Amino acid sequence: MVFGIVSIFIVEDDISLQNLYRMLFTSTGHNVLDIANNGMDAVEKFKAFNKKPEIIIMDHRMPIKNGIEATKEILKLHHNVKIIFASADISIREEALSIGATLFIEKPFDIQEVLNKIDSIFMTH
Repeated sequence: MVFGIVSIFIVEDDISLQNLYRMLFTSTGHNVLDIANNGMDAVEKFKAFNKKPEIIIMDHRMPIKNGIEATKEILKLHHNVKIIFASADISIREEALSIGATLFIEKPFDIQEVLNKIDSIFMTH
């Protein structure tokens, strides 16, 4: 990996947030591998990746399968992936971290904070 360039998989059902994430990450040099609209779609797309993403941005409240369920399944498949939970539902913070999420960011969040946290993951691991 070239330091500073990270492959990212976005799991978010809100189209405007999908677009914001894509614009944010590509404009800062990161590689957005794909976007999933729900947890079930996320697990299926994750299984299909030849090269797994380094980071997954995971929403919680999504149709079909929520972020907690999707995180559990993805981490069973590949326990080294870093998952950043981004949710307005602060009540699931502890559960998200206890099942293996690397970080929890409460929505709404500061865009620079997200970028700093992504950088910090790779500086400390």
